[in-house]
Amino acid sequence: MAMTEGEVFDKVREVLVEALGVDDEEVSPEAKLSSDLGAESIDFLDITFQLEKAFDIKIPRGELVPDNVLNNPEFVQDGRLTEAGLAEVKARMPHVEFGDFDKDPDISKMMDLFTVETIVKYVQSKLG
Repeated sequence: MAMTEGEVFDKVREVLVEALGVDDEEVSPEAKLSSDLGAESIDFLDITFQLEKAFDIKIPRGELVPDNVLNNPEFVQDGRLTEAGLAEVKARMPHVEFGDFDKDPDISKMMDLFTVETIVKYVQSKLG
């Protein structure tokens, strides 16, 4: 039986509380993993591992958080994603709402794309 969005959210919240040491009430759908919950790049590895365990899914390296994009000069110039870079990130991250990032693809703002809702949508896509 498929999990509801609410059930997926509850389990994702448990993972984030455990991985980041935050309180339940801090983990809302719109909370940004980095700026609101304090996740650092190393935390994303732990979050990925815990999501795999909690949902019995496999998350291939670079799928949840694309790698090898930000260090590619075809995709990044002057601290911003190029048109090709933005297209690449969007293709690799269909679970993300890009919103205003389209208009200002500053790579320093890229981690703000990862919200709790982003993680929930990603897990739902993996669960089918």
